[in-house]
Amino acid sequence: MKKIATLSIKDCVSCGCCEKVCPKNAIRVYNGIYAKANENLCIGCGICRKACPADIISIKEVDTFG
Repeated sequence: MKKIATLSIKDCVSCGCCEKVCPKNAIRVYNGIYAKANENLCIGCGICRKACPADIISIKEVDTFG
C-alpha cells in the first residue's frame, strides 16, 4: 500500500503552504484556485498536512499495482 496526500479542493484557500513544503514537489496550486497532489510523485509523508492552515489535507492509503 502506498500513502498519498488528498486535498479537499472545494475548501482549499490556495495559500501555497503545502506546495512550498513538499519535499517531492508533488503539490501544485492551479490557477490560484486550488491545490492538488500528483499521486505519482507524492510519498505520503504528511509534511503538507501539517503546513496547511485550512486543515484540508489528509493522508490515505491506496492500492498499487505493478
